[in-house]
Amino acid sequence: MVDALNERGIAHWVTPLLCVEATPAIATNTPHPLAHADMIICISANAVTFADNTLTTTNPPHKAWPPAQYFAVGHATWDALNQLGISALEAPDDCQQTEGLLTLVPLQEIKGQQITIIRGVGGREALAEQLAARGAHLRYWEVYQRACPPLDGQQLALQWQAFGIDTIVVTSGEVLDNLINLVPKELFAWLRSCHIIVPSNRVEAQAHAFGITQVTNANAANSKAVLNALKL
Repeated sequence: MVDALNERGIAHWVTPLLCVEATPAIATNTPHPLAHADMIICISANAVTFADNTLTTTNPPHKAWPPAQYFAVGHATWDALNQLGISALEAPDDCQQTEGLLTLVPLQEIKGQQITIIRGVGGREALAEQLAARGAHLRYWEVYQRACPPLDGQQLALQWQAFGIDTIVVTSGEVLDNLINLVPKELFAWLRSCHIIVPSNRVEAQAHAFGITQVTNANAANSKAVLNALKL
């Protein structure tokens, strides 16, 4: 995204509003969440990275990801798996989120299938609920947890204003939550005047619930979708 904006000569300010950290290791007397999985769904590139780190550093380490059918919600996740030599199916380009993944043919007739979803702590339940309704047996492996970086919200918002920011791209509901919590109440009118780009219907509804009206749904978090939403 940064490269694309630089190529177009568009001024921008990068502010990470989300950090991730590994979750505690699984107890040695607990069955591994990937054991006996017929299908493994990775929700994000972070899910792939943290899972791989755990698989290769546990004592004793797992030598490889298990044989299974793999799925990725978005292209960045698919690419992270591909770099590990794992072939995966991804959600359609025009809907790289839970709803798009659920349209894939291999996920239609799944009665009795053992499915593990690799994700961060506190992710959406919609995917598991829909797959369970189709007869699958679901397990989660939560390999990372999200947090907000330590930032001075007032100073940050004033810097954005001084820079002339009028458009803000958020790539997840957690990022939007952190943005809302960081901007002080006295500067919220400025935030409402900005054009907010969001990645899904869910985050669009979330933005409206916060009183933000200038919202465009990119329908994905990848750079191509965001550039289209920005009409670039």
